[in-house]
Amino acid sequence: METNQMRAALFDRYGPPEELYVGTAPKPVPAPGQVLVRVHAVSVNGGEVHGRTGRLRLVTGLMQRGFPKRVGIDLTGEIVALGPGVTGPKAGDRVWGVLGRTFGSAAEYVAIRPRRLSPAPAGLDLVTAAALPVGTTAITALRDLAALRPGERLLVRGGSGGVGVVAVQLGRALGAHVTALAGARSLDLVRDLGAHEAYDYADVAPADLGRFDVILDTAGTEHAAFRRLLTPSGRMVAIAFDHRRIAASLAYIAASAVHGRRRVRFFSGNPTTRLFTDLTRYVDSGAIRPVVDTVFPFEDIAQAHRTLEKGGVRGKVVVRIA
Repeated sequence: METNQMRAALFDRYGPPEELYVGTAPKPVPAPGQVLVRVHAVSVNGGEVHGRTGRLRLVTGLMQRGFPKRVGIDLTGEIVALGPGVTGPKAGDRVWGVLGRTFGSAAEYVAIRPRRLSPAPAGLDLVTAAALPVGTTAITALRDLAALRPGERLLVRGGSGGVGVVAVQLGRALGAHVTALAGARSLDLVRDLGAHEAYDYADVAPADLGRFDVILDTAGTEHAAFRRLLTPSGRMVAIAFDHRRIAASLAYIAASAVHGRRRVRFFSGNPTTRLFTDLTRYVDSGAIRPVVDTVFPFEDIAQAHRTLEKGGVRGKVVVRIA
C-alpha cells in the first residue's frame, strides 16, 4: 500500500553517534524540475559527522532549521518518478550524485534535481558505487584547481581516506609522481592504488618529505608546515580545516591568498552532472576503483558514524538503505 511516509536517519539534538536513529519522515514529492530517487546506499562523510556533533552548527543551522535534523550527503539509487517538466532522465535509471549543500540523503527516498546526478557506472553495484561520489572532490582539486601535470610531484595527506584513495589513483592516472601519507596499516593499500611512495604519517615529519608541486590536504591541520614543502610554483588544495581551531585555520588559508605565491586553496565540493560523468569515465576506464571499508545496514547508521569517528577507516564507510 502506498504511504506518504518513509524511513530516514534522524537526530533530535547535537551529540555523539548514539543520537542517530532511523525514524519516519514525509516521503518527498518531486517538485517541477526534480526527480524522485529510491536510495540504495549512501556513504558517511566527515562534514555530516561534524554537523551532527554541533561543531558546525552555525552552518548546519542555516542548512537545516530545527530538529529533528537529517544526515547524508551523497547517494546511489534508482529514479522512480519524474516531477513536471523533467526531460532526459527516466524511471528505472540507475544514478549516483549528491544533494548539494544540505543533508538528508540517508533516507529511503530523495527528491533532487537531475543536475546533481548522472548515470552510475554499469560495472558497479549500487552499494559499492556509494563509496565513490566523494571522488568528484579529488577531480576538482587535482585536475581543475591545481591543474596537476604529468611528471609533477603530488603529496596526498590522508591517502587512505574517502577522498584520498581516489586522489592517489587520479594522481597516478594524470601522470604525477604520487606520495601518500596514511596510517601504518594502510600503507600497502595506498601503494596498491598507485602511490609511488607511502609513509606513516605518525612516523615522518613534514620537513623530511621533500618538495612537491601539488599538495592535497584532507587532514586540515599543520597547513603552514606543509605549505613550506611547495616548490616556488607549487599549489596546495585543502578540503578540510582544523575543527579545533576553526577561525585560525580558515584565517591562515585566507591569508595565504595574498601573501606569497604558494597559495592554499580551500573549497567544499558541490559537484554537478559534468563531474559525475567524468568520474564515471575514470571508473569505466579502470583508472579509479572504489574502496569500501565496511557496509552497514540502515538500522546501524549510528555504528557507521562511530566507525568513521574512531579513525583508521580505509576508503569509505557505506550504509545500505534499500
